[in-house]
Amino acid sequence: MAKISPLMAVPGVVFAGFVGLALVGMFREDPDSLPSAREGQPAPPVVLEEFPGKELFSDETLRDGTVKLVNYWASWCAPCRAEHPKLEALSADGTPIYGVNYKDQLANATAFLEELGDPYTAIGRDEKGRMAIDWGLYGVPETYVIDGNGTIVLRWAGPITQQVIDKTLRPAMERAAGN
Repeated sequence: MAKISPLMAVPGVVFAGFVGLALVGMFREDPDSLPSAREGQPAPPVVLEEFPGKELFSDETLRDGTVKLVNYWASWCAPCRAEHPKLEALSADGTPIYGVNYKDQLANATAFLEELGDPYTAIGRDEKGRMAIDWGLYGVPETYVIDGNGTIVLRWAGPITQQVIDKTLRPAMERAAGN
């Protein structure tokens, strides 16, 4: 009888490992979500430039006792344009939304809001993207649910859709209200 080398088992073990990783990936709660190291932590400092003609928000605003959204957006961002009607609807329903205009030219950002409407309770500009780095921004659009103490409850990377509002944002806002 021929001796079987232990090395012959290596391909099977490697294959089983890949299958295990694939199964874990398939059964994640939301396979499209990106992890956030900031969830459960205080929101990083708000360091924004003024958006002329608009109210600016600050660290104190994020810790005023109310649940709110912080939305990073830019006029050059097509998904930002696509999500904008959903932000308008949330704002009309009474959800406070604080806007961070990301790496944008002021004239273009102003034209964007004039054309599509302004859902923001207050807004500031992160022209160089420094605040975005501290917040762990992957790209725009990106929306954060902030509880009344200024803690990040959820980060949503990508455009807001009705499904995202119903299945992700509203439940996170309810959790935030309970904090």
